[in-house]
Amino acid sequence: MVKCVSILGSTGSIGRQSLDIISRLPEVKVAALTAGSDVERMARQCRKFAPKLAVMATEEAAGRLAKEIADLPVRVAFGDDGLIEAATMEEADCVITAVVGMVGLKPTLAAIRQRKRIGLANKETLVCAGELVMAEARKYGAEIIPVDSEHSAIFQCLMGSRDRSEVKKIILTCSGGPFFGREKEFLKTVTKADVLRHPTWKMGAKITVDCATLMNKGLEVIEAMRLYDLPLEQVDVVIHRQSIVHSLVEFVDGAVMAQLGSPDMRLPIQLALTYPARRVCPVEPLDLTTCGQLSFFKPDTDVFPCLDLARECAKAGGTACPAMNGANEEAVAKFLADEIGFYDIYRLVRQAVDEVPFIQNPDLEQILEIDRLARENVLRHMQG
Repeated sequence: MVKCVSILGSTGSIGRQSLDIISRLPEVKVAALTAGSDVERMARQCRKFAPKLAVMATEEAAGRLAKEIADLPVRVAFGDDGLIEAATMEEADCVITAVVGMVGLKPTLAAIRQRKRIGLANKETLVCAGELVMAEARKYGAEIIPVDSEHSAIFQCLMGSRDRSEVKKIILTCSGGPFFGREKEFLKTVTKADVLRHPTWKMGAKITVDCATLMNKGLEVIEAMRLYDLPLEQVDVVIHRQSIVHSLVEFVDGAVMAQLGSPDMRLPIQLALTYPARRVCPVEPLDLTTCGQLSFFKPDTDVFPCLDLARECAKAGGTACPAMNGANEEAVAKFLADEIGFYDIYRLVRQAVDEVPFIQNPDLEQILEIDRLARENVLRHMQG
């Protein structure tokens, strides 16, 4: 069990739920908190959890925070350097990476090189640089424990597995988002408000959009390949509307293990902090007699093509995944700004993947450059 934590992205959904869990674990302290621009929430968190360091995305936001908490012994920093400092603080033995997007890559690598436990909630880290990140984790002996509900489920199902040769395939469950069963024509006219009405989970806007396009599940397929060192052919996806079965593992002897639970992110967050122990958790226990029928369906990749695009990029390897991810981040941001339509997300990501240069074995700087080029490609084609 960890003793002291830095949370990257403390004002977001995962960050807030992480602090809720920590408030119930009196032996766990907080070393650092980081956020984007929510100064007011960060100030409240600093007063409650007394971190040594608080980091904001910009110098302007950091200045406002410093005034808000001038009476506290909390040092305020900003930007990428601040994120990396938060991730490498000597007293923190665990870093929860709950920031959204590529901004999480460098601080995660820095924490790994300090042999921290990583409570990984930032998909982009493994999607864009999974081979590099996992190689560094092996080199430095850093634990990576997933916080995503699906990957935590797989992690739990594999606790008793001796080696990966026993695994036939991983089966990731997917809620199907707000548009399950809808036709293409309907989706051409959906609004941002429609997209953000997720049926079972309360999450940030970006991941909620990704759930609606099924890009989120595509990112999770790539993440699973990296985390569990499996080929693409051994990672499958099924639609499971109830979000009770969080994912499954099929073994070579035909046995299938699943992790079930109420749809509440605090359970996987707590496990990342207490592993290998389990502790009483505030999550409502699952009642099998009242949870209703559990159903499973194949994804409709004709209506939701982002999932197949992600699998295509996973198969290609190299910089296909960072190109796809960077383009998707930019396109989703433009959708949330009401500048493009729902299906424009796929169109723009597809174009970027096709047009951005491909490198088979990229280093970190090349990955970051491909990310930049993919975002530029989206902006260039927005009106196309």
